[in-house]
Amino acid sequence: MKFELQHTDSCSDARTGIITTEHGQIKTPIFMPVGTAGTVKGVHFSELVNQVKAQIILGNTYHLYLRPGLEILKQAGGLHKFNGWNKPILTDSGGFQVFSLTGIRKLSEEGCEFRSHIDGSKHFFTPESVMDTERIIGADIMMAFDECPPGNSNYDYAKQSLMLTQRWLDRCIKRFNETEPLYGYKQSLFPIVQGCTYKDLRTEAAQFVADKGADGNAIGGLAVGEPTEVMYEMIEVVNGILPKDKPRYLMGVGTPQNILEGIERGVDMFDCVMPSRNGRNAMLFTYDGTMNMRNKKWEMDFSPIDPNGCKIDRITTKAYLHHLFKAGELLAMQIASIHNLSFYLRLVNDAQKHIEQDDFTNWKSSVIEQLGRRI
Repeated sequence: MKFELQHTDSCSDARTGIITTEHGQIKTPIFMPVGTAGTVKGVHFSELVNQVKAQIILGNTYHLYLRPGLEILKQAGGLHKFNGWNKPILTDSGGFQVFSLTGIRKLSEEGCEFRSHIDGSKHFFTPESVMDTERIIGADIMMAFDECPPGNSNYDYAKQSLMLTQRWLDRCIKRFNETEPLYGYKQSLFPIVQGCTYKDLRTEAAQFVADKGADGNAIGGLAVGEPTEVMYEMIEVVNGILPKDKPRYLMGVGTPQNILEGIERGVDMFDCVMPSRNGRNAMLFTYDGTMNMRNKKWEMDFSPIDPNGCKIDRITTKAYLHHLFKAGELLAMQIASIHNLSFYLRLVNDAQKHIEQDDFTNWKSSVIEQLGRRI
């Protein structure tokens, strides 16, 4: 994987770049739709390419490990061949999912024992086994196995958790270097910076990760309940240390406002389930604010969802989408998901343009308050 930094905004740390993988290029800053089980819910790949304009999608190691399982994925030749997506894929390590299974997992130095949320069967993840699993999935970008501590963790727990994550990272790197890709193309491993909301821990973690010289680096453990101001402070601390010539990935974030704030602080890559999940629940994101399509106010509104949006936005009226949600039609969730994902990609594409025009800060200030307004 190669990252070419192209332009940095003169008034902030916002920047544009190009990530080159063997499955194609990714223009940054970028939003990555989440395809947990090998699919972005409710959206076909043709729509992801032609309407959403997605350049890369995510898969989830925990979910793919459980279903369809590693044997099927290996026989298929990896996730790209299994699901037919021919652009880049990133897999998270499953750490967040495993550690969110409160009450049905047991943590140790060796790894984490957990029970499947599907059938209760017992499994064990180690840094080594997760690297092997991500090799089998075949993602272009693999994430290291880490512990994602609760956002309200006290300092002692956060410190112990970080030390464990760092020891696991060394084991991940060792296993990654000892093994080869299975399908004839190269894979990259990103370490994850943890440390909760403690500045000294985040500083230590960022330096530890930076010293590994990986192809890119991720920031984890944010947007888990802490105030947004604290999240932004932690991003600034970490990005002040992570190398500028490598892409920076802020995991699981977030709202359109969060994304613009992250871009301003030098983040290159984002993912979040919010656009598709909220879309399935009738909430649309627009530059004018958010719309609840179940509200009666849209019942007689025959204007398009967004005249400046993707094709489906321009040919679907608000009244029709309101009707579909009220009628419980599956098409409602599909249209809303396509709209929200295409809006998120449009947002980062617009950010790219304004960074290159060197007026990102002014543009961001002109749109950010409106983004959070309820229409």
